Formats: sequence, structure tokens, C-alpha cells
Amino acid sequence: MKTAIYWILALLIAGAAMVYQKQTGPTYSVTGEVTLGDRVIEYELARSHGGDDDHLVEIEVGDGPFFGILEWKRYPTGDDYHRKGMTLKDGVLTGVLPHQPPAGKILYRVTVVGSNDAQLIPDSEGTIIRFKGGVPATVLLPHILLMVLAMILAVRTGLEAFRRDADLKTLTLVTFLVLLLGGGVLGPIVQKYAFGVLWSGIPIGWDLTDNKIVVALLTWLIALLAVFKTPRAGRALVLLAAVVTLVIYAIPHSMAGSELDYAAYDSLGVIDNIPK
Repeated sequence: MKTAIYWILALLIAGAAMVYQKQTGPTYSVTGEVTLGDRVIEYELARSHGGDDDHLVEIEVGDGPFFGILEWKRYPTGDDYHRKGMTLKDGVLTGVLPHQPPAGKILYRVTVVGSNDAQLIPDSEGTIIRFKGGVPATVLLPHILLMVLAMILAVRTGLEAFRRDADLKTLTLVTFLVLLLGGGVLGPIVQKYAFGVLWSGIPIGWDLTDNKIVVALLTWLIALLAVFKTPRAGRALVLLAAVVTLVIYAIPHSMAGSELDYAAYDSLGVIDNIPK
């Protein structure tokens, strides 16, 4: 009975941490609503785009005398904003953001204009969207599933440390192996597809996602070695590893992630018909 309770607690705690991570991350869509005359217009602006195509910005305004203006510029740069009218069809305003190289970002905003009023969406600061390459489902899905499982196992193993008859060796080993495969092996492969590099963490760079994996793996490796050599110390280190993992998973995903250096990119003289 106690084992079942521990698994339920692990699922609830891990689930809460992952939901928080997703909703606070820089790739989570910006949503809201504005009032234009007597019409409430709800919007959702993406902050991540995968694939080789342009990104469509769509805002449902319904029937009426509406038109929209899409403004955008590469980020972070000193570029001027591009301004272009949006197309209204079947009650939806549509504009196009041009495809960018992997890790390229665009700062964009939309002005919706009615018969007697206008509203800026989301605000004058705009929204930043990051482009990335397409990742095959055969790689992305196992990566996501293993990272979710690693989080659940980490919490479950940490809870096990409170039991007197704890089976820490098996749980700690499985947690480490799942984290190693999901984050240490599949993680770099996903990043290669998405941003063109296998690794951009320490010692090469400061990508926070990569460095979080390093910290988590090292913490669990130390806990694993301790569990097999000195069980008493291992119990404390397993609990520490679980807490560290929980904190890491609570940090918004993709925060301080890969970002294209447009100045260096422009200096290469690449001709790719991407407006500046």
C-alpha cells in the first residue's frame, strides 16, 4: 500500500513540476484578449516554430470591418521593423513571418484595426519566436517520454530514501540510466536536428538546457556510487539528487537556450533570401 502511495505522490509532484516548467518557459505561447469596439478578440501568439517553412500568424477576429498590420524584426538586432498588412479570410487575420536559420529569433507584434479603434497585440514590447529545424518523431517522442519518466523516477527514488527498508540500488540505477539515455544521448541528437549542434553546454558554451542535464547526471552518478559503497551516505545523496532534479525540471525549458548570432551570421555573406 505504501509503495502505491509513493508512486502516486511521485506522479503528482513530477506532473506539477513539468506543468510549471512548460507554462513558464520561453517557448510557451502568449495568450490573451483585447477589446475592439464591442468585440472581444482572443489571441495566441507562438514563441517557437519547427520546420523549414514560414510561420503563419493567425488571429481570429470574426466578421466585421477589421484589418491587421504585422510588424517584425530579427532579434536581437538593430534592424528596423518590417510592416505588412495581414490578409482577412473567413474571419481570420493571417500574416507571415519568414523562416529563419536554426536558433534565429524574430520579435513581432500585431495591430488589429477596427472601424473606430485599434489594439496592439500583445503590447509594444512584442513577442519573440525562435525557429528550429524539424525533429523526427522517432527521435523526439522517445526523448520526451524518457525525460518524463526520468522525472517521475527521480521523485519516486527520493521518496524511497525515507523508507527504512529502502531498495535504493535498483531505483537509483534505473533513474540514472533513463536520464542518461533520454537527456545524455537523445537530448544532443534532438538538439542537432533542431539547432545544428550536438552540444552547446559546458565546456563549449552556456546553454542552460545542456548544463541542466550535466548537473542532473553528475548528481545521480554520485548518488549511485554512494548507494553501492556506503548505503547510509547514499540515502542522503539520493534525496539530494531528487531535490536537485526537481529544481532543474522546475526551471523553464529552453531558458537561456541556443540563440543565433545574426551579426556573425550576416558576416558570412550567406544568400538565403531571408529579409533583414
